[in-house]
Amino acid sequence: MIKSMDRSDINPDAIREITIKLWRYCEQNNFAGYDPYDALNSRLLKIIPGANTRFFRLALTQSLKRLPVNLRPLLLIPKTQNPKALAIFLKAALKVKAAGVIDTTDKITYLINRIAELRSPGLPYYCWGYSFPWQTRTLLVPRGSPNLVCTVFVADALLDAYEATKNEFCLEMAVSAGAYIFNQLYWSEGDRAGFSYPQPGLRIHIYNADLLAAALLTRLSRITGDNNYKEPALMVARYAAKHQNEDGSWFYGETPASRWIDNFHTGYNLLALRDISKYAATDEFKPSIIKGLRFYKSNFFHPGGAPKYYHNKPYPIDTHCMAQSIITLETLRDLDDTNHDLALSVLIWSIKHMLNKKGYFYYQVHRLYKNRISYMRWSQAWMLLALSFLDNEY
Repeated sequence: MIKSMDRSDINPDAIREITIKLWRYCEQNNFAGYDPYDALNSRLLKIIPGANTRFFRLALTQSLKRLPVNLRPLLLIPKTQNPKALAIFLKAALKVKAAGVIDTTDKITYLINRIAELRSPGLPYYCWGYSFPWQTRTLLVPRGSPNLVCTVFVADALLDAYEATKNEFCLEMAVSAGAYIFNQLYWSEGDRAGFSYPQPGLRIHIYNADLLAAALLTRLSRITGDNNYKEPALMVARYAAKHQNEDGSWFYGETPASRWIDNFHTGYNLLALRDISKYAATDEFKPSIIKGLRFYKSNFFHPGGAPKYYHNKPYPIDTHCMAQSIITLETLRDLDDTNHDLALSVLIWSIKHMLNKKGYFYYQVHRLYKNRISYMRWSQAWMLLALSFLDNEY
C-alpha cells in the first residue's frame, strides 16, 4: 500500500499506521541512534595521527555526513541519545497521545527524566548540548557543552509537557533554561540585540537562533507572568524581522560566510515569529510572516511536493526539510488555505521515496544517489513530530 500511495490513500488511518510504525522503530532503539554530525564521537580519534586538528575534524565530519555508506560502526562511533532528539520525541509523544494514536504515558515520563539526566554538567542552570563534539569553521564545541538552540528546543518541549501534565519539574527546568539563555547568552548594543550562538560571548546574528530564543522567552513570560523577558525578546525579534530580505527570505546569518537561504531554518523563523506574536500579544510581525510564507511556498518545493533544502538548488532533498515543511505549513494553515494540500503532497512524496519498510525514513536524495542511512535526531525525531501534526490537524 505504501509504495503505491497517492492522494486518495492519504487519510487518518494511513497516517496513523505510518506514525505508529515509526514510533515503534524509535522506541525499540531506545530513541538512540547515529547523527549526521557525530563523526567526532569516534573512539579511534585518540590513536589516529593528526586527528587533533581543525582541518581533520572538519574533513571527517563532512565526509561522513555526505557518504551514503554508514562507516560509523567501523569507526567505533556509538549510537547516542541526543537531548534535542529526546525533546522532539517528547513533543511528538504528547501530541500522539492527545490525538489518541498511541498511549505514550510511560514514555513521556521516561523522556522527561532522561532529559533531566542529560543536562550539561557543572552549571547552576538547566541547559543542554549535543551528544557529540562538533567543529565549526572557527571553534570546537565539546560534547555536552550547552548551546542556545539545543537548550531552546528542550525547554520548549518541557513547557509542552508542563501544560499537558502539570508536572512542576518540567516548568522548573524550563524556567532555569530561560534564566541561562537570558543571563548568559543575551546581549544588546544600541538597536542590536541577540543571543550568543553556538557558544557564549559571540555577538553575531544567527537569525533562527535569535528568533527561537526570543520565542521561548516570550512563552516563559506568558506562562510565569514574569515580564522581564518580554521587551528584550521583542527587541531581538524586531532586529531579525528588520533584516528579512525584501523577497521574504532570511539569510542564515549576518556574516558573509552565512549568506545562504535554506528550508528548515526559514521554517524555524516563521514559526518563532508566530509564537512571539501569540505569547507577546502583538500583530507587528504578521507582515513578516505573510511575506516569509509566500517566499517559502514559492521557492522550496518541487512540483509534486518534494521539498528543496536550498531555495536555489534542486538537491539535496532532505528528511529534516520534509518534516519542517509539514510542520510549518500545518501551523500556518490559517494564513493560506492551500497549505494543507501542499503538506499532504510533501508527505506523499516522502512516503513514496524515503520510507523504509522497517518504518524509518532515509536521510537525503541527491541527483545521482540516495542516502538511506537512518539518523535518529535529524530524520526520525523530526518526521515523527511532523506526522503528529497531521494526526492532530488532518
